[in-house]
Amino acid sequence: MTINQLELSLPAPPASGDVPLVPARMVNEFVYCPRLAYLMWAQAEWAETGDTVEGRRVHARVDRVSAPLPAPEALEERQEKTTSRAITLSSERLGVIAKIDIAEAQDGTVMPVDYKRGKRPHVARGAYEPERVQVCLQALLLEEHGYRVEEGAIWYAESRERVRVALDDQLRHATHDAVSRLRLTVAHGRIPPPLRDSPKCPRCALVSVCLPDEVSALGGSDLAPRPIAVPADEALPLVVQSQRARITKTGDTLKIADEEQGATTVRLIEVSDVALFGNVAITTPALAALMEREIPVAFHSHGGWFRGIAHGIGHRNVEVRTAQYRVSFDEAACLRFARDLIAAKIVNQRTILRRNWRGTKEERKPVLDRLDRERRSAARAPTLATLLGFEGDAAATYFRAFAGLLAPPSAEKDETGDMAPFRFEARNRRPPTDPVNAMLSLGYAMLTRHLTVALASVGLDPYRGLFHTPRHGRPALALDLMEPFRPVIADSAVLTAVNTGEVSAADFVSGATGTALSATGRRRFVTAFERRLSQETTHPLFGYRLSVRRLLVMQARLLSRYLLGELPAYPHYLPR
Repeated sequence: MTINQLELSLPAPPASGDVPLVPARMVNEFVYCPRLAYLMWAQAEWAETGDTVEGRRVHARVDRVSAPLPAPEALEERQEKTTSRAITLSSERLGVIAKIDIAEAQDGTVMPVDYKRGKRPHVARGAYEPERVQVCLQALLLEEHGYRVEEGAIWYAESRERVRVALDDQLRHATHDAVSRLRLTVAHGRIPPPLRDSPKCPRCALVSVCLPDEVSALGGSDLAPRPIAVPADEALPLVVQSQRARITKTGDTLKIADEEQGATTVRLIEVSDVALFGNVAITTPALAALMEREIPVAFHSHGGWFRGIAHGIGHRNVEVRTAQYRVSFDEAACLRFARDLIAAKIVNQRTILRRNWRGTKEERKPVLDRLDRERRSAARAPTLATLLGFEGDAAATYFRAFAGLLAPPSAEKDETGDMAPFRFEARNRRPPTDPVNAMLSLGYAMLTRHLTVALASVGLDPYRGLFHTPRHGRPALALDLMEPFRPVIADSAVLTAVNTGEVSAADFVSGATGTALSATGRRRFVTAFERRLSQETTHPLFGYRLSVRRLLVMQARLLSRYLLGELPAYPHYLPR
């Protein structure tokens, strides 16, 4: 027997205390897409597009200071038409605040006029419902402040047409209902589900934040995700390694002055993040310009050790960080996450061995079988200590076989006349004792930086992890997210650099304190690593192609969706 439960629509209570008033623009977005409004208002998400820039340009004219709107009683005595611009009104009873573009007063009535970019739509009521609701809300605010309002209007800048908005009872009821539903949704912290296969999504500014098709697919939808959440990598990292370089700001560009290589200029709009190695100098104006644009600046030691990161105010999404902290203090949740994390890492280690093995199938099979057993054991580990043991055993098995992935020794000789192949016996660090380990350490440090930037860009705290123990200055969550990516990004970059001859034995310096890349060798390896991030891959879950660099941001975004409870588990990247 099926029981249909009726939904009782209740108005939101008046705003009080420190509860912020909801902008009328957010009510417009809520009617258009409830999830979009929640992302923008509750989670402080925002992405600039050409449409938003054009919208600001259209409103620049009406935002000019003008004469204030006369008091209601004064309007009754005035017959001439008066126009006031950029009027801000609020209501604690409704819990909203609005900036009215233009208010035209004549014959004792006031008409709010809202400016919109684009052309007038040819629909039955002259305008779409979200725009009509926004104008109606402006009218309700005017009425609450004592003004008489009979109708509103919308001005479309591109077609230069004005559309009348009739304030009938149906529109007023829809406006009150939209305000209440938005405020109650935000108050209860319930993010609305994504739209299903909607034509609105491709042009949405927040599609790469919302991930509508991806979240639906991971929730069981049978529709294949559209590649609409993968914008092009228009901005790329700026890596500066020369120890005599100095970065200054000139207009909207960065100037990198180098005594050895001359001066180079880069437009700020083309920079996604900045990485400085060693004693690179950067001026305060340049640093301030980068922070103003929320372009992070990462600092590495001369040898590549990741020291830290500087950025602007940072992401304002408090909700996702609250969810992150809540999960991080739940031992059972952390263990479940860690088990999946290490199992995914072992799967990717096995994939790298399977793809690049240079020995016989008979030699390969026992190694792959052992890694498969370690994966199954890790997925069932009863405690974190036991899980660490399985991770260590798998890593030892993987790195014992790693030498078999490297190209066979060549006839190249070092300065002493000895054969100088890239020999590798085991993973070691602090300091690395051979060239392969030196590149692995640098690759992991650079991957840590990229994931720290990606996590911070989606509002997560890179320093509060779920698997790695939080420690002063340690980006624990970035290290968590990095585990499955170590083999397929950092280790893969090392294999490519060695097997293609991009780095040679002459690119390393060895001494009593270990082995390190020379300045030339580091430059070559960084180039190989960044090239690996620019390569395209097919996402095994969603079926479309994207760059590895964009993949890191998408995985950080999916992690935030998991922590917020939208996904039952964090979906790892497991290439075939």
